[in-house]
Amino acid sequence: MSSDNNQSANRRRKRVLVLGATGTIGRATTRALVRAGHEVTCFVRRAAGPGGGLGPERTRALLDGAAVRFGDVTDAASLHEDGFGGDRFDVLVSCLASRDGSPKGAWAIDYQANRDAVAAARDAGVGHVILLSAICVQKPRLEFQRAKLAAEKALIGSGITYSIVRPTAFFKSLSGQIDRLQRGKPFLVFGDGQLTACKPISDQDLGDYLVGCIDDPSRHDRI
Repeated sequence: MSSDNNQSANRRRKRVLVLGATGTIGRATTRALVRAGHEVTCFVRRAAGPGGGLGPERTRALLDGAAVRFGDVTDAASLHEDGFGGDRFDVLVSCLASRDGSPKGAWAIDYQANRDAVAAARDAGVGHVILLSAICVQKPRLEFQRAKLAAEKALIGSGITYSIVRPTAFFKSLSGQIDRLQRGKPFLVFGDGQLTACKPISDQDLGDYLVGCIDDPSRHDRI
C-alpha cells in the first residue's frame, strides 16, 4: 500500500468517546471532533455543567453534532454500562477535571475517574486514549497536580496507545479575570507579574490540537 493510502486509512472516520465534554476545553474538543468528521459520543452527568444547571436537553443542545449518554464518571460500573455500553470505540478523549479544586475532588476526578476510564477503555478494546493534563504537573505542589500525574502514570502503564497533552494552566487564569474587570474590580497581578507571564492559547486551538493527536503518529505514546 502506498504512503498516501496508508495516511488515508489512518485518517478514516473514528468512533470517539469524550469525557468531560461540558467543560470549557471539553466543549471545544467536541466541536473540533465533529468538524473533523468523527462519530462523537459524549458521556456526561445528567445534571451537567457548572452547578449542575444544564440538564439533559440543554446539554444535548450544547454538544450539537454529538450523541450524548448520561451517567457517572465516578462510578466504574456506570462507565462500563452507560458510557461504553458494550459498543466499540476507536478513541477515548478525556478532558475530565475537578470543578471544586479540592484535594478530595482532584483525586476522585483527575485521578480515579480517569484511571477507571482507562481500565474501561482497555476492556472495551479502545486503541488510543488522549488525556488532557496540565503543564504545571512538571513541578507538582498541589494535590490536583499530583492527581493528574498519577493519572498520566496509570495511562502510560495501561498498554494502550496514549497521547498526553499538557497545555499551559494559565489560559483560564487570565480570561477568568474579564468578569472582574467588567464589574469594575482591579486586574490581579501575582508578584511582579513576571511569574505568571505566558502565551495563552485559545480553546479552539487546544481542542484542535487534542483532535490532531488521533491521526498524528508523532504524538502517540508520548507527552
